[in-house]
Amino acid sequence: MTQTNGAEPKKPIWRRYFLYGMPVAAIAGIFAAGIIFWGGFNTAMEATNTLPFCISCHEMEDNVYQEYKGTIHDVNRSGVGAVCSDCHVPKDWTHKMIRKIKASKEIWGKLTGTISTPERFDARRLHLAMNEWERMKATDSRECRNCHDFESMMPEFQKPRARQQHMNAMETGQTCIDCHKGIAHKDLRDRADEEYLETLEAPNPDFAREIPEEYLASLARIDAKEAEEAEAAKVAKAAEHEAAQAHIAAAVDAALAEERAKAAGTAPAATEGGDAGDDVAPGVDWNAVPSTDLTLFYPGQASFEWVQNGKTHGGARPLTKGGDACTTCHAKELETIGGKVVAGGGGKSDELEPTPIPGKPGIIGATLKAAHDADNLYVQLSWPDTGHNPAPFVDGGKMDPDNQVKVAMMIAGTGIEMGDQVGCWATCHADNTYMPFDPGTEAIAANAAVAAQLEAQTSITKYLTESRTKVEIKGRRGKAQGGWDQVKSPEELEQLLADGTFMDLMRVYADGSSSNGYLLERRVENDGEIAASAKLSAGTWTVTFARPLVTNAPGDVALEAGKTYTVGFAIHDDYAAARFHHITLNTSLALDNADAIINVVGQ
Repeated sequence: MTQTNGAEPKKPIWRRYFLYGMPVAAIAGIFAAGIIFWGGFNTAMEATNTLPFCISCHEMEDNVYQEYKGTIHDVNRSGVGAVCSDCHVPKDWTHKMIRKIKASKEIWGKLTGTISTPERFDARRLHLAMNEWERMKATDSRECRNCHDFESMMPEFQKPRARQQHMNAMETGQTCIDCHKGIAHKDLRDRADEEYLETLEAPNPDFAREIPEEYLASLARIDAKEAEEAEAAKVAKAAEHEAAQAHIAAAVDAALAEERAKAAGTAPAATEGGDAGDDVAPGVDWNAVPSTDLTLFYPGQASFEWVQNGKTHGGARPLTKGGDACTTCHAKELETIGGKVVAGGGGKSDELEPTPIPGKPGIIGATLKAAHDADNLYVQLSWPDTGHNPAPFVDGGKMDPDNQVKVAMMIAGTGIEMGDQVGCWATCHADNTYMPFDPGTEAIAANAAVAAQLEAQTSITKYLTESRTKVEIKGRRGKAQGGWDQVKSPEELEQLLADGTFMDLMRVYADGSSSNGYLLERRVENDGEIAASAKLSAGTWTVTFARPLVTNAPGDVALEAGKTYTVGFAIHDDYAAARFHHITLNTSLALDNADAIINVVGQ
């Protein structure tokens, strides 16, 4: 056909559709190819996130995987497990890709054989662990929080220590990895430098968060429940004690009646089970004095240095940096701690008791009553006899054959490092008798000047850190912990004593004898007044002692109304000596103050 009027001829319709359709087809093809590529790429990426892939090389399978098996992240009561990628690979795409790119460098260790054997792997473990610690710290433990969230935590189902530490974490800005290293693998924290750990684990204010109302409500519920249970236990114990006292009284009356019947008109014979403490506190009606239940636990070789060292004590930072007291974390778990330690181990060191005494109890449950008049303090402590469990490392099994029991009470003076937080623990050091760094007779004799100043021959008594020019806490580069031979000058010690920096110490022995004194550079007996009695009746020990509220003896803490004091109690049971005792944690005492743990009531 011929075109007219100069118009362009129209292209065939098939050609127009073909030309216009090409871009659309290209776009569709690219889109389809993108889907196929993305699907393949994503499938490949997810394949690298599986447990079989992660342990496909023997370096992972033979080392960290073996440690992971059987842990709480592998198997547990709920059946919800976490594999490698859940903890080590971010969930969101951007951070996941960044992590994958960085992880590709780790193939170099495989190719070069730097981790090819268990020995080589172990040599690199700390470096590898530190990389993960720092990554998780920088992200506020993002992978942990994929499953664990502060807002979903219920204190009702946590141990007392965990409740407090999680609250601290929310308030100060700590994150999961600060405390939970070694959850699924070997804990390498004790290999890291202490200064590095302090920097790494320092709270980050950016991570701080408000404590959820649900958490606080749950905490209130468990506190109320535990208080109710404690009160019920106290009532039951009081009833048991009253029944025992009634049994003792009946036995005494029967014995007296029998004696009178045998020898009419003669004075009745003295009995073992008389009213303990009548001769020491004649004006005190002990039946009217409220009681306080004390749990004394077995500490083993846990020294003041040990509790301040983050490599051995997980609560070192809350104690030294956060200002927490020992009771903040441990008040409700003393039975567990004492049981673990007395059996030979416990805590992170597993060396708190290298010489266990078979059968020795982990705790002693005692009842304390305290009263005062215008002049004196009166204290009565009672507990069930623990029986005899011979010490296998002592001939005859009795460390102190002359004293089946000894009771000590310490009152913290002023200016004592962490005195209000740790109580009498401030006097227990790693180089005391039977402690890990006990210097021994030869070392003491070799330092004659210090030995003379301390009046020491075979061992070092307890002392306060303030009495030393230096105390080694960390034990870096093989240094012995403690500072027994770093004693300050006599003039400096005299000034400390004058300033009230000492630990007032009272002791009562099995025969009722007693001593008064203080702890500073060593254990010193002074001229302070003290009267005491100790009696064993019907399987129960009762120790009563009295001392003036205010004395002029050096090393005695004056007790005044309106003030609260930190005190500690120790019981050496079963002929024990030195560190083989049971102790309380920091305990508050005040005159006529119901807010104190020990309320000393007026008579």
